Amino acid sequence: MEDDSLLRYSRHILLPRIGIEGQNRIAGSSALVIGAGGLGCPASLYLASAGVGKITLCDDDVVDLTNLQRQILHTTQSVGMPKVDSAKIALEAVNPEISILPVRARASGALLRELVEKADLVIDASDNFSTRHEVNRICHEFARPLVSGAAIRFDGQISVFDFRDPASPCYHCLYPMEAVDEEIRCAVMGVFSPLVGMIGSMQAMEALKILGGFGKSLAGRLLVVDGEGMHCREIRLKKDPSCPVCGSPPS
Repeated sequence: MEDDSLLRYSRHILLPRIGIEGQNRIAGSSALVIGAGGLGCPASLYLASAGVGKITLCDDDVVDLTNLQRQILHTTQSVGMPKVDSAKIALEAVNPEISILPVRARASGALLRELVEKADLVIDASDNFSTRHEVNRICHEFARPLVSGAAIRFDGQISVFDFRDPASPCYHCLYPMEAVDEEIRCAVMGVFSPLVGMIGSMQAMEALKILGGFGKSLAGRLLVVDGEGMHCREIRLKKDPSCPVCGSPPS
């Protein structure tokens, strides 16, 4: 590690649980962030500042004025620009040592499979159930740890589905696809801006622990955050043996 890197990451290196070895693991890792919006912005910002070697951002949207209330990588000058390009500029300004790959496309199909296969870990910061379920299926197929987060109004949640462990539940175990009646989006329901910062930062924290090989992740647990009352509660998750995604044998 060069002298500049030692200085940049010194506050991580000073932590005995991370040290130089953990920081080198982080630097040698790659993360796929799906969504460059309210959750993806803080998540990718902390991944970049922490020195994750390669960050792939996948989003097909452009920056809108209504995004600026919560999507902290984008600026007024970014309005009309593809979100992944705006995010790349901001992240490279924070840390020019790492590689940022912008992918302006919807995360789906063959493209999603290719991106997941190349990543060490996936952060799902998308805003729709169909994408979340497809990401879940493909991460399970390639045994990639999945850090899933969501936020709407004043309520947020986060969990880790670590498919390196055959006993891990999956997103479908928590939210069966057939039980999802409608999409709930902040575009029509509203969202409290600091809440997405909290959940996105937690997603980065979970990702860095996994990539760096330290700490205990949220695997098998769902953390639910009430931002208005400032309460958190934890729900234990169990694998559904009849789950069509991760059940044994999968259908």
